Amino acid sequence: MITDPISDMLTRIRNAQQVKKEVITLPSSKIKFHIAKILEAEGYVGKVEEIKGEKFPELRLVLKYDNKQPYIRMIKRISKPGNRVYAKSTELPRVLSDIGIAIISTPNGLMTNKEARARRLGGEIICEIS
Repeated sequence: MITDPISDMLTRIRNAQQVKKEVITLPSSKIKFHIAKILEAEGYVGKVEEIKGEKFPELRLVLKYDNKQPYIRMIKRISKPGNRVYAKSTELPRVLSDIGIAIISTPNGLMTNKEARARRLGGEIICEIS
């Protein structure tokens, strides 16, 4: 039983990149799909698609590499089920001086820290990616 599905997703991506896998498949949910779409829009993964599994829908991610080095150098879960981390729009993190991104859960949905700062929205800091 998985108690934190987002952390499981991030760990699967991290582990797959360490062994240079090109495609990973994981159980799908709305929040995982939106996180994956943000990673795709920011250029960290190649392609994201939701496929119908035998019993449950699955999420397929195509990972990107640059000269055998993964595009995602660091992926870290910030807000956990036992320790939620919230920030105001003025206190949103700047990952590697805004080279990386943080994914924020706001009242208007999931978005990057840059987009949330531009819209003046705060929320829960899900993870940081660089």
